[in-house]
Amino acid sequence: MKILEFTRIKPSPDSPKSAAELSLPLTFFDIFWFKLPPVERLFFYQINNSTPAYFNSVILPKLKHSLSLTLLHYLPLAGNLKWPSTSPKPIILYTPNDGVSLTVAESAADFNLLSSKGIYEAVELHPLTPELITSDDSASTIALQITLFPNMGFCIGITAHHAVLDGKATTLFMKSWAYLCNQGYTEHSPLPPELTPFLDRSVIKDVTGLDLDMLYLNQWLASIGSDSATNNKSLKILPNKGEAPNLVRATFEITREDFKKLRDRALAQLSDSGKELHLSTFVLTLAYVTRCIVKARGGEDDRNVGVGFTIDCRPRLNPPVPENYFGNCNTITGDLFKARDFLDENGFGFSVHKVSGMVKVLMEKGPLVGIENKLSTVLNFSEEIAKSMQIISVAGSPRFEVYGSDFGWGKPLKVVVVSIDKNEAISMAESRDGSRGVEVGLALKKHEMEFFSSLFLKDV
Repeated sequence: MKILEFTRIKPSPDSPKSAAELSLPLTFFDIFWFKLPPVERLFFYQINNSTPAYFNSVILPKLKHSLSLTLLHYLPLAGNLKWPSTSPKPIILYTPNDGVSLTVAESAADFNLLSSKGIYEAVELHPLTPELITSDDSASTIALQITLFPNMGFCIGITAHHAVLDGKATTLFMKSWAYLCNQGYTEHSPLPPELTPFLDRSVIKDVTGLDLDMLYLNQWLASIGSDSATNNKSLKILPNKGEAPNLVRATFEITREDFKKLRDRALAQLSDSGKELHLSTFVLTLAYVTRCIVKARGGEDDRNVGVGFTIDCRPRLNPPVPENYFGNCNTITGDLFKARDFLDENGFGFSVHKVSGMVKVLMEKGPLVGIENKLSTVLNFSEEIAKSMQIISVAGSPRFEVYGSDFGWGKPLKVVVVSIDKNEAISMAESRDGSRGVEVGLALKKHEMEFFSSLFLKDV
């Protein structure tokens, strides 16, 4: 990897928008993720004539200019997370001359392999992801990296501070940047309504009456050996626990035809409760992949398996929050099961029943049920407890439509959530070809990946 440039891209300086300070408060949805590590994504684009000369004269200038225009609409991303002495909680603050850090690099890695569905070493993606700059006093909201693979294409890496934006908001930003790059617009050109970020935080209501944002913040401070009295306002995020050694990555796809077979199989195994099941593609994907991972990892049958996922709350709140709301608007849910229940001949039916049940609780009781206890549950989940179980969580969603980010050189060849190799997650995205299938990204030990690959869809 060769670093070609490190710069800061500012919102278009000729616009009056960039000359005005802007601050946004954090909501309880944001503070839930306050200290958690960032999310890292890569968007691979194939351009066979991407010589260094073409990259430097055409691709890079267009990407930089359109990024500057996009930041006029996304000023919070050009700013930083701050914690003023006069504020009880952190804020997102943009001031004139702020900007986004951008690294430009060139890689000799195998573009075709890294943008494929095949198996490769997880660490090969790490040089392509930018580092989020954080300190006690300030934290960047995002960091970007554009990496050229000569005569093959390029990739865009984005590392996003999870207390500032969730996966849906990250995708909204990437689509907006792609739109302005593709269209070649100027600073006076508006974004279409569906890509225009909704920045009004007043739509997020704390209906619990518990002052959730301060409850969460005090829980965070207590968890890191502080409390509100000590006035510890460090904005450093917690370090990743680090990926397990010798992880490899691969992507697997479940097609519409596969989903029909999985749905029929679930109904056959759960004939008594079929009418009560929520058999969405998400439920079927998570249930089936969970069973395959548990089988591939092996181990003791009585070992606990923790299954969890994040749910977008925007359409589920009362009243609903706009789809283009910019920030965090999600919550988590999860449960513990025994490995043996996934392993017997009706293991898939068991998995479907349990995942379906978690989704139905959220649908029937609302996404805010028990929300006051969710952060404390996460913070009390010690490393020792985690070592004694398998954990399977989900990053991304097929509903984000990440393959809609066309900068003018075609849709992404591949979109990867890099950070799943640090938290035992799987990633989900829509199928690139628009066939309503689902792509699943995995990071497993090599022997586990080989076993998983030998199992996947062979029993459907």
